[in-house]
Amino acid sequence: MIEKILPDEVAAAEAFDDPPDAVLYPGEAEVISRAVDKRRREFRTVRHCARRALRQLGLPPAPVLRGEHGEPQWPPGVVGSMTHCAGYRAAAIAHSCDLRTVGIDAEPHQPLPAGVLDVIALDEEQDSLSELAATDSATCWDRILFCAKETVYKAWFPLTHRWLGFDDAAVTITSGTTDPVEGTFSVRLLVPGPTITGETLTRWDGRWLRSDELVITAIALSAADCA
Repeated sequence: MIEKILPDEVAAAEAFDDPPDAVLYPGEAEVISRAVDKRRREFRTVRHCARRALRQLGLPPAPVLRGEHGEPQWPPGVVGSMTHCAGYRAAAIAHSCDLRTVGIDAEPHQPLPAGVLDVIALDEEQDSLSELAATDSATCWDRILFCAKETVYKAWFPLTHRWLGFDDAAVTITSGTTDPVEGTFSVRLLVPGPTITGETLTRWDGRWLRSDELVITAIALSAADCA
């Protein structure tokens, strides 16, 4: 499913349940030792997905530990992102010579809880969501916005190692022109972006996909775009 919105350079693996053959590698069990069973299963399965993706890139399976801010620590030469929500886990990775960063996120395709939109959305974003809802009420546009903003942060942090708040980036969602369950989004950074090869990034582009149950968003920044 997620491969539909990722470029060919990305290896992705996903799961819709927790397979019994998913195991934790050395160091991973300690990270999650105090968590409840549900959290341990999510943690284990999403890393199972990550190792499947590593094999697709021709790399050996390896532990995926967490950095100081909870970010996944990939093997040298690898960039990537992981996500999990109810009924879904996924990992997407690429060689760092092909992509500078990858961000993915998944959420249930349901309206956001009351009050959340006001916390995560700028006024201009809320106006845009109203326009989208007027033409397509079957899509939970507020959830796509939340998912996209989470994806922006996951793509941002490996490049900057800095926090990015919900109001630090403006996201514009575009509905699909040929398929109503797929579309794109653009990101305008409202704080100084990362500088790569002498150029400061000010905007990114991403893609979204929805089913009846899920919303998935992705950003993949090509290394060639930064050369």
